[in-house]
Amino acid sequence: MWKLFEKAGVPGWKALIPLYNAYTMIELSGRPVWWWFLLLVPGLNILVAFGVTIDFIKSYGKLSLGQILGSVTIPFILFPKWGFDKETTYWGPSVTPEFKAKHQKKLAKSSAREWTEAIIFAVVAATLIRTLFIEAYTIPTPSMERSLLVGDFLFVSKVNYGARMPITPVSFPFAHHTMPLIGTKAYWDGIKLPYYRLPGLSDVKKGDVVVFNYPMEADTPLNRPVDKRENYIKRCQGAPGDTIALLQAQVYVDGKPMPNPPGSQIDYTVLDNGTPLNPDVLQELEVTQYDNTLSPTMTKASAAKIKGFSNIKSIAPNIAKLGVGDPSIFPNGTPQYKLKATDKDFNWNVDNFGPIIVPKKGWTVKLDSLTLPVYGRAIEVYEGNKLEIANGEVKINGQKATSYTFKMNYYWMMGDNRHDSADSRYWGFVPEDHIVGKALFIWMSWDDNAGFFSKIRWSRLFRGIN
Repeated sequence: MWKLFEKAGVPGWKALIPLYNAYTMIELSGRPVWWWFLLLVPGLNILVAFGVTIDFIKSYGKLSLGQILGSVTIPFILFPKWGFDKETTYWGPSVTPEFKAKHQKKLAKSSAREWTEAIIFAVVAATLIRTLFIEAYTIPTPSMERSLLVGDFLFVSKVNYGARMPITPVSFPFAHHTMPLIGTKAYWDGIKLPYYRLPGLSDVKKGDVVVFNYPMEADTPLNRPVDKRENYIKRCQGAPGDTIALLQAQVYVDGKPMPNPPGSQIDYTVLDNGTPLNPDVLQELEVTQYDNTLSPTMTKASAAKIKGFSNIKSIAPNIAKLGVGDPSIFPNGTPQYKLKATDKDFNWNVDNFGPIIVPKKGWTVKLDSLTLPVYGRAIEVYEGNKLEIANGEVKINGQKATSYTFKMNYYWMMGDNRHDSADSRYWGFVPEDHIVGKALFIWMSWDDNAGFFSKIRWSRLFRGIN
């Protein structure tokens, strides 16, 4: 850039000063000064920087599509090349009417090029919008019913918590991790960038409906990069530093009961007098009978209405017994993180759990037989340490350790459909680098099981998410 500045009669040292060099490029291109302030707006600055670069190299007669694409992809190669090229000269401010009139023939574009440039711009703009601002998602499973239904299409904000910069930057546009039809990888993991998040409007709060990457994929043969793992959506029930517990299916945070989402539901046992409930009534009350289950799933409000029916003898929630452990519940099933092989599993289940502390950045936990099973995976898998446990002794990265200080914030996520949700009760904490964004509103809802004229759930369109 130094040599290019000198060709325009500008001191080359200006190229060495960040932001000031961009201001100089804007001046040399003939753009108004306020363009420089757009470079300070997160997200928008990327698109503006592309435009400033393109205007700048056009001022030196670099007008071909290849030169334009090269200027924004490999400027570290082309800028020195053009700077030392004796035939490259400064033609004048490229965006001025005088420049366009003088070089009208050279600036003329074929229809093929105009279409190509339009498509490239659309792809780049859409990719930036999806990465930095807002993205569409769909609900594939019933884990959030009745708050969110299968077939709901959502807009998820990247701005609320701050956009996460791509960890795997080289990928096919609009494909998450797998190419449609052919089924191959839609990204190249030869380049991996460190985790970084732009400033957001707020932190993840308890009660927020959050989209995040599935953390357990790190333990599978796939083990995709963090930003290419499956997207999950759950409700945040515990923030960094919170002490979380479940008692009789009620969530407690720091000893206080959390408000239950209005659409939350669990399984019930219903006993009738021999006359079953009318299917139309069940549909009206939004009672669900999932495949391979005997117990219907419903909200408290629906259960209260069914209880009053004359043909119902009793209706009771299926709450797991306190003190009866479930081997599939976190952190059971991870013998590698036991201090001693003889240490017992926790007697926790889907409705009675904890209490445990959700890790917070900078929090130091003492490592012993009670904490290692809970935090061992986060220390090793999410924070990238080598954790060894032998003869009752813990080593982290080869050094004996009696405590550990966390480097990231973590969250506790649960589905509103409490008995039909794979969530933190089964796989533990969600690290901050897995957070994608906050669910804002439903823009479309489609019911595959409804008749042709009833497939669109009109009442759910453009509905906010609580």
